[in-house]
Amino acid sequence: MVWAALWTVYIVWGSTYLAIRVSVETLPPFLAAGARFLLAGIVMYAFLRVRKGKDAMKISMSQLRSAAIVGSLLLLGGNGLVMTAEQDVPSGLASLIIASTPLWVVLYRYLARDNVSRGTLVGVAVGFAGVAVLVLPGEQPEGVSLGGILLLLIAAASWGNGSFLSSRIDMPQDPAVSTVFQMLLGGSALVVVGTALGETSGLDAGAFSTRSLIALAYLVVMGSLVAFTAYVWVLQHAPVSKVATYAYVNPVIAIFLGWAVLAEEITPAIFVGASIIVASVAFIVRKESSPAAAEDVVDAEARGLAGADASA
Repeated sequence: MVWAALWTVYIVWGSTYLAIRVSVETLPPFLAAGARFLLAGIVMYAFLRVRKGKDAMKISMSQLRSAAIVGSLLLLGGNGLVMTAEQDVPSGLASLIIASTPLWVVLYRYLARDNVSRGTLVGVAVGFAGVAVLVLPGEQPEGVSLGGILLLLIAAASWGNGSFLSSRIDMPQDPAVSTVFQMLLGGSALVVVGTALGETSGLDAGAFSTRSLIALAYLVVMGSLVAFTAYVWVLQHAPVSKVATYAYVNPVIAIFLGWAVLAEEITPAIFVGASIIVASVAFIVRKESSPAAAEDVVDAEARGLAGADASA
């Protein structure tokens, strides 16, 4: 059961980048992301209320504000920018840049004067060197804009910040309840920003392709509901170090799927950058042996489904 749940997380969260790439072919990015998380949040809220009761869903105003902050950082600043960037950036390349999220989490911990080992900091520096390989001018596949790459870097930093803050401010104690409110509040923020950016202006539902709608449905059901449920379950039944392996398995799956399904180009720079980033994240996950540090590394990608999805 543990390995079944882990492989669900590996494959589904690894495939969300491909689904995002297909969904934004015809869907407006912020509104699509908002619809995804609002729908998933409503379904999960109803399920938890039936299963745990009305009282379990009550949170304080402080927790509500915290969920709004973290949800906005993860979903608006993280997922919303990924959706926007993937209009121009291949899904495999996007997954690699977002794979740097655990590096950002460690960087925020260091800036907050947490006890971060020198070896971990070296791993972070190596990982960011891998990111630099990916963003060097002229090293991206043809047609990839620098603007899209910069949006992904901001998304990874925002995602990491949301993950970092989630363990340091007053959040709902139940992880599932916390995620529901992050989805609802972050999803609402996505809709507001999408509307402000004019995505509703001249919106023509008839222009939405069938495959984009199927991809969005996949993100709602599989990415935000099934994989999240599997993640929460496996986190309760397996060591954190084992669960954290998806932080470096997911981008490998995303690159493969992008190449196999959409014929995305894998350039030498992508191969080198992927090798460096995946190796550095794997090193950091294994190096960070304290419970608090390990949990931060796990949260970096996992909340990225609520957030990448707390994936993508």
